[in-house]
Amino acid sequence: MAWQPKDLMDVKREFVELAMQEGANRRELCRRFGIGAKAAYALLNRFAQEGPAACIPRSRRPLTSPTRTGLAMEQAVVALRQEHSAWGSRKIARRLADLGHTQVPSASTITAILHRHGLIAAQASLDATPWQRFEHELPNSLWQIDFKGDFALAQRRCYPLTLLDDHSRFNLALQACASVGAACVKPHLIRVFERYGMPVRINADNGAPWGSPRLAGHGLSELSVWLIRLGIGVSHSSPYHPQTNGKIERFHRSFKAEVLAGRSFSDLHEAQLAFERWRSVYNHERPHEALGMKPPDKRYQPSCRTYPSSLPEIEYPQGDTVAVVKHNGEAVVHGHKIKVPNSLLRMPIAFRSDPGRDGGLDVFFCHQRFMQLDTDYKTISN
Repeated sequence: MAWQPKDLMDVKREFVELAMQEGANRRELCRRFGIGAKAAYALLNRFAQEGPAACIPRSRRPLTSPTRTGLAMEQAVVALRQEHSAWGSRKIARRLADLGHTQVPSASTITAILHRHGLIAAQASLDATPWQRFEHELPNSLWQIDFKGDFALAQRRCYPLTLLDDHSRFNLALQACASVGAACVKPHLIRVFERYGMPVRINADNGAPWGSPRLAGHGLSELSVWLIRLGIGVSHSSPYHPQTNGKIERFHRSFKAEVLAGRSFSDLHEAQLAFERWRSVYNHERPHEALGMKPPDKRYQPSCRTYPSSLPEIEYPQGDTVAVVKHNGEAVVHGHKIKVPNSLLRMPIAFRSDPGRDGGLDVFFCHQRFMQLDTDYKTISN
């Protein structure tokens, strides 16, 4: 589908933000964004002269004014809150400063203004409790992926697919999907990999299409097998403990409050347009308290791991016992039949001695261990 004008402005801004990161490979970014070098450098030159106005229309509201009064600032606070109804006072204060306003009130003063205009409900204060969580040190060390439930459209249901970088909270994908199947998810992941590169690891929950905790190796779903062949580690949240995917759960909370609450969409296209508008604000404008009130794009850099044109060959170290999975999901090692996920049909897997368990074997697919066997070749861990 051709880019709409709003989408084009978002893409230009995202390209500029990534290209201006220290050490950015601009030639590779041009390839991923489908932009010619001449056009890219012309955009960067305009941005150096005009700033964000090179990518987006200028606001009709003046950013600075020598005659600004207290009333004008209060109106600016109210307008920003009405535009982003789930933003708190610290986000509003930071955004007003980023927009060029001078003499921005303190967060406590902004809270008083919001209360005075009836823009803070009692429940909103309770919901503002911050979450504490672990953070990976570098971008692309870990991505978190999930579906934000589903909701009804006029003729069908929508399943929002979300993908988040753990370090920066940068949203890599926010897609209105027609289903949760691998056939729907995979093309969207390919587009993300082509634009941003590939992560070291992706963490998912325990539902479709990621896998099942009741099966060996979480079932090693078709999608997981593809990711592992790309060299990406696949991990899963502990069953019934969604907090292990905590950042994306928190992202879902903001997404629900700022996009889905009180709204309805006629079809997937209309929902996707709303998703894209919010994604742009979230990545490039919305101050994030866990990031020192900076938006996620200030901490994100694309991965240097480029998406390959074809899947690499499956190879194992010398000393491994290699077996090809048969049509019934069985592999034979030392005369013993082992049941493995059917998604590995006709693929080689490796059995490797575990030095920490006398006689025990670890079972690998490519780089990932997905099973452990005891001395009687019984599964003891998935």
